[in-house]
Amino acid sequence: MKKLIMAIVVGLVLLSNVAIANEKLRNIWQEQCDNNNASSCMLLGIGYRLGLEVDQNLYKAVEYYTKACDGGIADGCSSLGRMYSKGEGVKQDNFKAVKLYTKACDAGNAYGCGYLGFMYTDGEGVKQDKFSAAGLFAKACDGGHSIGCYYLGTWYANGEVVRQDKFKAVELYTKACDGEFAGGCVNLGIMYVKGDGIRQSDQMALDLFGRACDLKEQLGCEHYARLKRIMGR
Repeated sequence: MKKLIMAIVVGLVLLSNVAIANEKLRNIWQEQCDNNNASSCMLLGIGYRLGLEVDQNLYKAVEYYTKACDGGIADGCSSLGRMYSKGEGVKQDNFKAVKLYTKACDAGNAYGCGYLGFMYTDGEGVKQDKFSAAGLFAKACDGGHSIGCYYLGTWYANGEVVRQDKFKAVELYTKACDGEFAGGCVNLGIMYVKGDGIRQSDQMALDLFGRACDLKEQLGCEHYARLKRIMGR
């Protein structure tokens, strides 16, 4: 799995490099994909989805994500699920999205677990079940999906779905913030201001609000400015 992830990362770097990600390279990936190389199909799907060195084509992205998913690439399944969920390049179908997210999650894909958690939370394409969603967010968080950490953190902080546990909320918000999800930094900062689940510290809160602001979260900027005035700086 690590080798596969590294191959995809390297491929993305190549795609973004005008000097390297040229027509010849894409032809190589195309030939490899045609010969059932699922990783190359995934790279082509990403390129067409984002319009990297090719004209954006959502229909082609769906085609190559499908090949990648069928070839055992869990990222392909979760990416394809997103397209079905959003109706991009394909008719919107939440039931199909749920199947694809489930396949991705079962294969250990954190994003698939997180997206599936949202579907269970909102009852889209599946019967609403927030308890199942909590388990999926936990699995996503453990796999490095920072948004999953954030949402599960809010439930622990508020005692929603799960038993209230401010200490657990702090732990989850910390993971979300460390994963560069600004909302986690904001909520963790608020916990520091109030001393909820952690020793009170205005300075730590200020640093966290500043970090969220740097991540382009306006609420973080507003909290930073307000706390800075209170602290007399």
